[in-house]
Amino acid sequence: MTKTNKSTPAANTEVAILSEEAIRQMSESDYMNPAQLAFFKARLQQLEKDLLKNAGETTEHLRETVLVPDPADRATIEEEHALELRTRDRERKLLKKVQQSIASIDAGDYGWCEETGEPIGIPRLIARPTATLSLEAQQRRELKQKLYGD
Repeated sequence: MTKTNKSTPAANTEVAILSEEAIRQMSESDYMNPAQLAFFKARLQQLEKDLLKNAGETTEHLRETVLVPDPADRATIEEEHALELRTRDRERKLLKKVQQSIASIDAGDYGWCEETGEPIGIPRLIARPTATLSLEAQQRRELKQKLYGD
């Protein structure tokens, strides 16, 4: 199946959200039908909501300033804050990818490899809903990065 065989975006139709198992059992000819698009859009929207909630919790947590006289305790608290900030930075980057994936569902481009135009595949999208490359294209990209650097 090629990219030219895209389905209508899920935003245009009312479709019940199916289970992950039901999505996995669909045939290849059903790839990126309205039910699958609705499933992935709901999953991405939930992920977006969770990431935004975590960001708010981090902001509140970092505002709580605790004065600790012991330098070792202070260093531990600072290290925990640094770790939390690194985690939130990764989540910020993931949030951007989630929002791009939701936009690609609305545009009708979701589920298709950016390099080859081939289907990314349901199992890969379930494991990583923000994937933009098929497994083979991702492996080629990682091999090039390993051989030639960034």
